[in-house]
Amino acid sequence: MRCGTAVGANYRATCKASSRREFISKTGIVEEEADESAFWLELIIASGLMKTALVEPLFREAGELSAIFAQSRLTALRHERAPK
Repeated sequence: MRCGTAVGANYRATCKASSRREFISKTGIVEEEADESAFWLELIIASGLMKTALVEPLFREAGELSAIFAQSRLTALRHERAPK
């Protein structure tokens, strides 16, 4: 539960970034938190703590969010490094 809420809280901080550099840094944190959430959900599935059908959609969404934030960070990095 806690690592899942960290994604939202850190994303909110990302939206308030005061520079591209800060945005890139905070986006990396959001990506890490989403990946950590996926890890815990995977562990729940593997251990049988909950029915897979209940956890699988959340696991998929955590992976999708990780991919979205990873791509967002890479796009921001490319724009930062682009000649002006």
